[in-house]
Amino acid sequence: MPALETLLHSLIDYAGLFPPAGLDLPTAAANYAAYRGGEDAWALGRFVVPTARLRDLDALDGARVEPGAAWRIAALAGADLDADLREISGFNQRQHGRAVADTIELKAATGVAISDALARIDGQLDAFIEIPIGDDPARLIEAIAAARGRAKVRTGGITADAFPQPTQLLRFIRRCIEANLPFKATAGLHHPLRGAYRLTYQPDSGCATMFGFLNVFLAAAFLRHGMRDADGLELIEESSPASLHVADQGIAWRSHRLDDASLRYARGFALAFGSCSFREPMDDLRAMRLL
Repeated sequence: MPALETLLHSLIDYAGLFPPAGLDLPTAAANYAAYRGGEDAWALGRFVVPTARLRDLDALDGARVEPGAAWRIAALAGADLDADLREISGFNQRQHGRAVADTIELKAATGVAISDALARIDGQLDAFIEIPIGDDPARLIEAIAAARGRAKVRTGGITADAFPQPTQLLRFIRRCIEANLPFKATAGLHHPLRGAYRLTYQPDSGCATMFGFLNVFLAAAFLRHGMRDADGLELIEESSPASLHVADQGIAWRSHRLDDASLRYARGFALAFGSCSFREPMDDLRAMRLL
């Protein structure tokens, strides 16, 4: 369905190195290579790798790809940003176009820290700043926008307290819209729609109510096109597949509808989400008969 492909195109950044999957680098890299060659490659985004592991990635045969088809890497920064920037530059030079780390992701909790980090990055890479959203993040988002960065929001984790409240996530999206600031999400978005799911892949795992990636990215698209916050909150909390109607030329939720062009415009704002599983989101879409 073209409209669904527009909504999901390059949406899932593969983070198999991170919990709950927690794979070793050779396995995660092999998975990414397989996904790139699979039927769902159109939905695959970047491979998420800590900057400290880039030299390990150099040594893997899986990262040696055919010319003109470079792997796209999202590098997660550590405690020493300047050293990380040097490491990323060296990685890109060593790879000679086979792979490129064109994105850096880091955390910051104050406007000063945001401004300082983005000044040091200085436009060398697309920079996503993960910020806390428990309190109103308006000033943090304004600081990111002023320095031409991008925002990142944590939407879950492997414990129930890692998930923000729906109202907090709605407020984050609204503040990004007000600042015209693109964003990505990370963690807890393995499934299309909101519901209670297992927190890890362990047999004794507990459960928590998780956000769905369709909820989050459709809400961002509709809010971007004028939806009221009250309706946006209901969409973020939607759990019924019957409320969605997906067609070739558009996607509808209840009485609200966006055509393909509107979805394409909104995707320039709501960019991606990181997931330790690529198969789980895609398999769930098939189970819903959306693919």
